[in-house]
Amino acid sequence: MRILAGRFKGRSIKTVSSTSYRPTQSRIRKSLFDILGTLDGVSFLDLYAGSGIIGFEAASRGASHVTFVEKDNATIKLLHENIHNFENNFFSVQKQQALNFLKSCGVYDIIFADPPYKCAELEELVKLGRACINDSGTFILESKTGVELPESDDVRTYGDTQLNFWK
Repeated sequence: MRILAGRFKGRSIKTVSSTSYRPTQSRIRKSLFDILGTLDGVSFLDLYAGSGIIGFEAASRGASHVTFVEKDNATIKLLHENIHNFENNFFSVQKQQALNFLKSCGVYDIIFADPPYKCAELEELVKLGRACINDSGTFILESKTGVELPESDDVRTYGDTQLNFWK
């Protein structure tokens, strides 16, 4: 998997097919970052980070710091391996369940969450995520198309995937 644009454009991110995460497709990543625009100096939180491709893309496009939250040990090991391929330290990794992290994390400019499609706690995730963005921030939830969610400010649909935005 490769970073699509920015200062790290073309850099490979290692993935492992035997893990349980579902990386965001490149066309959806491109659309997401086209919508977000410039990320110069923003703090970015990548919940359910998986391969970390969203957070790495955010750093490539100017985010000053990216925090990855992941609970799976093998996935965390892979995140650390990928982080070591970057010369600057833009990243931190938190081994924690996403909802627990949001209860005490402080605020971010942008929070991106890509929980498993079978996640039963989406309403709580949206509530906590929205509480952790600053006044001009954005909370983004990637979900399966058609899932019941609290009303968002914008929804973009890409086949069976949708991006939900709260500002």
